[in-house]
Amino acid sequence: MKKTGPAIYFFALGHFCVDWAQGAIPALLPYFIQHYGLSYQEAASLVFANVLLSSLLQPVFGYYSDKVSLPWFIPLGPVFCGLSISLIGFSSSYGAIFTAAMLCGVGSALFHPEAALLAGRIASGRKGRALSTFAVGGNAGFAVGPIVAGFCAYTLSIHSLLLFGIVNALAAILIAHHLPDTIARASRATQPAKVGGASLRQRNDWRSFGKLSVTILARSLGFTLSNTFIPLFWISVLAATPRQGTVALSALFVMGAVLTYIGGLIADRIGFVPVLRASFLVMIPAMFCLFHSTSLTTASLLLVPAAVAIFLPYSPIVVLGQKYLGKNAGFASGITLGLSTTIGGLFAPIVGWAADHWGLSNALQILWIAGAAGAIAAFLLKEPREN
Repeated sequence: MKKTGPAIYFFALGHFCVDWAQGAIPALLPYFIQHYGLSYQEAASLVFANVLLSSLLQPVFGYYSDKVSLPWFIPLGPVFCGLSISLIGFSSSYGAIFTAAMLCGVGSALFHPEAALLAGRIASGRKGRALSTFAVGGNAGFAVGPIVAGFCAYTLSIHSLLLFGIVNALAAILIAHHLPDTIARASRATQPAKVGGASLRQRNDWRSFGKLSVTILARSLGFTLSNTFIPLFWISVLAATPRQGTVALSALFVMGAVLTYIGGLIADRIGFVPVLRASFLVMIPAMFCLFHSTSLTTASLLLVPAAVAIFLPYSPIVVLGQKYLGKNAGFASGITLGLSTTIGGLFAPIVGWAADHWGLSNALQILWIAGAAGAIAAFLLKEPREN
C-alpha cells in the first residue's frame, strides 16, 4: 500500500466509525423487542429507517461529488452516526428511536460516496487492494459495533451508548486534520493520463452498470437481512441467548473483514467478474441451508459460507461500478459502496411482516432466491475495458 500512503487508513477509520454505528442498530433490536414490546415488523422498520434516507441520498451525494468536491462530508458522516446512536440511548419512545436511526442513515450517506471516490483516486493501479482495505474498516465496524452495543445495553446501561458519539467525534477530528494532505494526494493521482500525447477519455457503460445493479441488490439483501435478522433467528429459532445472537452477528462480520480484503486481492489477480460469479454461486446453498437449520452448531458453521457469499464480492462490486461509469465515479461509488450495504434494508419491514405471519425461517428464504438472481446477473457481466 506504499502508493496510497497512510491516507487509505484514515478512510478505513472513518468507515469503521460509520459502520460500527450502523451495526449497533440490529444488535439492539432484541433489546427493543423486550423493553418496548415491538413486533418483528416494527423492529425491522428501525433498520428500514436507518437505510431509507441513506439509500435515497447516497446516489445524490455521489452525483454531486463528481461535480463539486465535498471532502468535509468525510469527517461529518461519522459525527452524525455517532450522535444518532448516542441519542438512541436517551430515547424513551419508538418514534424517537426511529428518528435517530434515520439520522444515522444520513451520516452514512454523507460519508460513503465522497470517501469511496477519494479512496479510488489514490489507489493508483491496485484498486482492488486499496478499496478492500477501505472496506475492511467498515466490516470491522459492523463486527465491533454489535458487541459494544450489546455490552452497553445488557451489561452497563442503555445510556452508555453515548460512547459511540464520543469515539466518533474524536475520530472525525483526526480525519479532518489529515484531510488536506489526502485531497492533495488524490489531486496529483488523477492528473489526466496520456497516451501518445492525447489524454485518455473516460466513458460510461450504463448497460453493464444496469446488470451490476442486480448484483448490488442481491448482495445488499444478503448483507442487510442477515445483519437484521441473525440475532433474532438465533434467539427465536435456535433458542439461543441474546448474547449468543450478538456474538453470531459479530462472528459473521469478523470473517467478513478478512474476506473483503481477500476478495480485493483475488480480484486484482483473476478479475473482478469471476469473483462475483463464484460468490453468488456460494450464496444460493449457503442461505438455503442456514435458514433451514435448527441446530445452533450447524447454523454457526454455515456462517462461514454465508460470509463468503456476502463479503467476497464487496470490493469487486465497488471497483466494477467505478470502471463501468468512468465519467461518474462518484455517482458509481454512491450506488455500489453505499447501496450494496443499505438498499436491502428497504425490504426489512416486508420480511418482518412475513416473519410475523409465517415464521422467521420461511421469511428468510428470500435470501437464496436473491443469490440466484445475483448469479444470473454476474454471468451476464464482462470485465470492463480500461478507460
